[in-house]
Amino acid sequence: MPPFPTDRFGLIHRDAALNAGFSDEQLSGATARRELVRLIPGVWTPALDVPTGADSLEKRHRLRALAVATSGPADGHPLSHVSAAALHELPMLHPDLSLVHVTTGRTSGGSIRAHRHLHAAPLEAGEVVEVDVIRVTSIERTAVDVATMSNFDQALVIFDAALREGADQTVMADLLAGRRRRSARNARRALPFANAAAESVGESWGRAQMIDAGLPIPTLQREFVIGGHTYRSDFDWEELLVGEFDGLHKYGRLRSADESATDVVVREKLREDRLRAKGITVVRWTWSTLEKRQLAPLLQPWLAKLGLFAA
Repeated sequence: MPPFPTDRFGLIHRDAALNAGFSDEQLSGATARRELVRLIPGVWTPALDVPTGADSLEKRHRLRALAVATSGPADGHPLSHVSAAALHELPMLHPDLSLVHVTTGRTSGGSIRAHRHLHAAPLEAGEVVEVDVIRVTSIERTAVDVATMSNFDQALVIFDAALREGADQTVMADLLAGRRRRSARNARRALPFANAAAESVGESWGRAQMIDAGLPIPTLQREFVIGGHTYRSDFDWEELLVGEFDGLHKYGRLRSADESATDVVVREKLREDRLRAKGITVVRWTWSTLEKRQLAPLLQPWLAKLGLFAA
């Protein structure tokens, strides 16, 4: 059987398939054989194109959001909230991706349907942009919308991510100033702490836990020059304590094309040895540390010992 017709995003729409001579039975059969995956009623993607691995949930949500955006009328509402974040490729912390979110631009008429959440809220002209010809809320509006539906940790993660992509912090502050709902409280608290130098969800989440615990705010991505080598730390306190987050892709990110994973581990150990030889304490943690909220108890004794925190 010839392949089903796809659009520019690799999606298969029922109407296009029927117009190309395929039948509903063929679409259903391909779905039953797991050759196709249904994203929303009337839209599929080839099973081989379904993202897997790290960040796959957000990438799958992006496909669902595209399915919604390409199935409505030409003047359809822009994607917003976590769905716009997926299009902007803004990483999030534990987002609720069960529904595709759109904003109507009106003050009333919001609703929740089987796979879509329509938000009734005004939209200024500058708050709607295009990403791959799909209308979405701007990065600033998207970050604020996500943050106001989130806890403090999640809000800081999305604001850090938005700043990394060039978002204007003043614009986000202005947008927040107009939010009256109690849900904006976490976002207002998080925005002043936002920092584009945070390089990952894990680094942002770790800093959120430090802030919650009242720990001193570290310098991010400080560079140390030792023996002619330049080393950069995830977190640094007064060049006395360095904190390193070992995320899932830490070593993959650090590895150059001609290095093995073992080479990177050895290089990182030498780096730590040189930092310690200069009198700098190095503390490491993993995603599990963050999940169990054990970061503050891990750091407090070291900060106190080095005179950086009153225990």
